[in-house]
Order: sequence, then structure tokens, then C-alpha cells
Amino acid sequence: MSFIAPNPAPPAKPLAAPLAAMLADIAAAARAPEAERPGRVAAAIAPYLAVPDLLAPGACPCNPERYVRHLLHADPAGGYAVVALAWRPGQMSPVHAHRTWCALGVYRGTLTEGHYAPGTSGTPRQTGSVLRPRGATCHGPADPALIHRLANLSGEEAVSIHVYGVPYERFGADVNLVYAD
Repeated sequence: MSFIAPNPAPPAKPLAAPLAAMLADIAAAARAPEAERPGRVAAAIAPYLAVPDLLAPGACPCNPERYVRHLLHADPAGGYAVVALAWRPGQMSPVHAHRTWCALGVYRGTLTEGHYAPGTSGTPRQTGSVLRPRGATCHGPADPALIHRLANLSGEEAVSIHVYGVPYERFGADVNLVYAD
């Protein structure tokens, strides 16, 4: 269907407009009570995962050696940080749990999330997996028993958007509780 507008169309929004809107929605959701925060942040990400110009072309390149994090926003108060993870085919996170709440959404491609249970020898054992296609979200609290691994097992690059409840400068020590590479 087509129509003729009586007035000229307004200029297109700059590429940063959808990202700025998503970050504003995440900021509002991150002010929720602690127990509700991960779910509300995941819900804030969800509508933007289908927006083609959320991330500028080439803004989040992959690394041939490993998946890579690209900082999208650091909360000035230090309550959370938003990153885009870029995954080449075959790249995966270590088997880990989180020391902080987290929420994620798949923006491009498909990720496989493996779920694990603590093993008797201390090494987690895989109990199942779930495909996370474009548009999928998930979230969780800080919990050493919620063990998982994200992997790009597809034949194309993937990008996911993650929000963690710690300042970006503390990601190395305060996000992942790594069980196995």
C-alpha cells in the first residue's frame, strides 16, 4: 500500500537515535528493585533487537581469535554497563555463572546457550541447551548455580547485547565466575 503525504516527511533519525532510546529504556529498567531488575532490563532490550540501524554498520567488529565486547554505555553512577558482544562462527564463552545480575538479547545471528549443573568432581556437566535466535532475550540474577555457556555454532557472525550490574571497569573480576574454558 502506498500513499502521498500532504507534507514532506521529516528527516530520518540519525543512526544513534534507536541506540539512545534503548539506553534510556535500559536506564529506567535498571532503577527497578534488585529482584526485578534483570527481567525489566531484558524487556527493555527486546523491542530494539529488530531495529536494523540500532548499531551502526561496522560498529561492533568481530575478532578472529575470540568473541569481543564493545562498550555501548557505562552508567555514570556505576550501577551497570551495556556491551555488544561480537561472535564469529565457532566462538564461545567459557562455562561460567555470574557474580552480578545480567540480561541479554540477540541482535544478529543465532547463539546456543548451554546449561550446566555442578558436577561431583567440581567440573560442571551439561544438562541441556537452547537456541537463542535474533530477538531472543534472557536474564538472571547473580547465582553461582546458574551455570551456562554462550556459543555461536552457526555459520554466520552474531551480535548480542548484554547488560551487567557492575561498572565496566570491574567486568574482569566481577562479572563471570568461570568454571571451564
